[in-house]
Amino acid sequence: MYKIMIVEDDSKISSILSSHLEKYGYTPVLPSNFKDIKKEFMLSSPHLVLLDVNLPYFDGYYWCRQIRMFSNIPIIFISARVGEMDQVMAIENGGDDYITKPFHLDVVMAKIKGTLRRAYGEYSMSNEQEVIQINDLYLYPSQHKAERNEYSVQLSRNEYILLESLVKRMNETVAREDLLEALWDNQAFVDDNTLTVNVKRVRSRLQEMGIKDAIQTKRGIGYSFSPEWRE
Repeated sequence: MYKIMIVEDDSKISSILSSHLEKYGYTPVLPSNFKDIKKEFMLSSPHLVLLDVNLPYFDGYYWCRQIRMFSNIPIIFISARVGEMDQVMAIENGGDDYITKPFHLDVVMAKIKGTLRRAYGEYSMSNEQEVIQINDLYLYPSQHKAERNEYSVQLSRNEYILLESLVKRMNETVAREDLLEALWDNQAFVDDNTLTVNVKRVRSRLQEMGIKDAIQTKRGIGYSFSPEWRE
């Protein structure tokens, strides 16, 4: 049974989400101390986090960064902030998806189910042990990690899926629709800008290892990965 941590200080909203999750067989976890969400997370060990942005003491972006320091668990933001920049910040701070309030419970459940399937279920890459090599770049599917020479970077679930999807079709143009499908089950609920932000994050991760211009934009079509990158 999957445990879902609901980090939401509005008791009415958290109660609605909690009841709906229980209805579908999930175990909701509600933090009691908003001063230390990281500690609450470590104590409960959830499989997925629903994270509000506006919280007491520290906002959701802060807690997402804290969790990302030691965990790649799926994190879905749920927020009343509807601006494009808010969604960009959520992804850039390590979130996997973003739902705006007021929300439809069916949409929330669809995103949760799809994310759990990809992280732990039939679409999960957690059991794959094969190491992927491109020149001196190594990808480790089971760890969501990339290494090059003495440099190693930890990728979020979405960052790794995106990079592997491009690498496996190296020198081909991968359509935006194909990448969206690889990352999220239901594209109808995904803002197209979310993919752009994730690509930006992967490029940044590669640059940390001295790899530049490996991911190239094919305007209006998609992206491609070239093994002939710059350093």
